[in-house]
Amino acid sequence: MDFGKLPNVDTVDFTLPPDHPFNQTVWEKVEPTASPEVYIGGPLWANKTYVGRIYPSQAKEREFLHYYTRQFNTIELNSTHYQIPTTGMIDKWKTEAVGSPVRPRFVYCPKFPQAISHERALVAAESLTEEFVNAVLSLEEFLGTTFLQLPPNFGPDKWPVLEAYLKNLPDDLEVTVEFRHPDWFSKPAVWEKTLERLCALHRHLVMTDVAGRRDVLHMSLTSPTLVLRFVANEGHRTDYERTDAWVERLKGWFEKGLQTAYLFIHGGEENDTAPELIRYWVRRLNAVCGLNLQEPTIRPEVVQGSLF
Repeated sequence: MDFGKLPNVDTVDFTLPPDHPFNQTVWEKVEPTASPEVYIGGPLWANKTYVGRIYPSQAKEREFLHYYTRQFNTIELNSTHYQIPTTGMIDKWKTEAVGSPVRPRFVYCPKFPQAISHERALVAAESLTEEFVNAVLSLEEFLGTTFLQLPPNFGPDKWPVLEAYLKNLPDDLEVTVEFRHPDWFSKPAVWEKTLERLCALHRHLVMTDVAGRRDVLHMSLTSPTLVLRFVANEGHRTDYERTDAWVERLKGWFEKGLQTAYLFIHGGEENDTAPELIRYWVRRLNAVCGLNLQEPTIRPEVVQGSLF
């Protein structure tokens, strides 16, 4: 089962927690912008169920990325968790993003390889890190933030390792850290110190809204950039209620100075409702927050070329 997923969510309290007090430190350093950057997409483009829904009915697998970049403006790039991308892969990703009509620009958000984060736990990983960083930086204008997902056994006692690793990453690499060990969140003093340190390092935080791990919905920011992983439950009624609550919270954050939001919507495994849910997110963001995001086009059947 995926991280934090539950087989039955009928009794889960999905109420959004209040903002963490540390957020005020972030708001004090920024001014609200009339045009925040909002990137919204899913975790994969290689989904055959998208054919006839958001891809043309005649689309081939090799064309899926091309059509994905014309429906959304970002992706949680999980493939890099299992393989450092080759030059050929990077070139293809850039080519498919070029000329996309989606605005703002399409950006990839690659996840650090598990060989670095999980197998080596950030230790003695200099060579692999250099290879990964050089690869993703070559995405140039198509690179958004990167994900450093820490393994479940990486607890607060390993902060010195994380700090040393983050300090050795180049300043021009945007990095977002995802914590999963419960001890980061169960001890308020530890979490407060972690926020202070990440803020000083100019690194962002991943926030995950998932049924079975409400502690990782920490509502904390270390910068005016939000990185949210929203894990839906295959079209359950609460998926849309939760979206409404998030949009209202985002409206308040934009008014306080949130500059950038990366929103990654996971629709579910057996019944991937991400495209429909992303469309709902976009409609609500545009209506409530005064944005002008492009909606994905969803139809029961499409004719090759009719969408574009």
